[in-house]
Amino acid sequence: MDMTEVVVLPSAVDGERLLALADGHHARTARPLGVREAGGHLVKVYAVEAPGRQVTGRDEESGLALAGAHLGLGHARGSAGLAVLILHAGGDGDYVLVQTWIEGYMSDLAVFVGPAGEPGELRPGRAGLAPCVWEAAVLTHERDAFVRCVLDGSGSLTERLTAWGRDVIEGDLR
Repeated sequence: MDMTEVVVLPSAVDGERLLALADGHHARTARPLGVREAGGHLVKVYAVEAPGRQVTGRDEESGLALAGAHLGLGHARGSAGLAVLILHAGGDGDYVLVQTWIEGYMSDLAVFVGPAGEPGELRPGRAGLAPCVWEAAVLTHERDAFVRCVLDGSGSLTERLTAWGRDVIEGDLR
């Protein structure tokens, strides 16, 4: 494309909506909460927090229970036993994402949604719901950590899993 060409937006591009999203975009904080066991899996847990929101111990406990119930059938779906749990205290509600590695280098993702501060009200998200930009940043890091530490790592499996558990993302997510 010649740099002097003017880009004409197709009618499907909602310019107003995109600019409104750009105006409202802000950093959110990611905090690693350690590696736990849930549903027969090793689970790396993260908190993602919108400004003015915080993932509490109650949220973590509820999210781990939800992840454990979901992951309990993971081996029937081909799970390799490693998962990532994102507890997202969002601006418009709470989200819990459970991602696990399954056969053939694939992953399985479940998204649960609910009202802010009501972890007992989390329910499966609608079909097709995918991670938001902040959750996707965590999952991108986790994809790279899985490849770096487990698939391409060296040493025993225990050493690889220890390295995977320590390889975290934290701080401001854009």
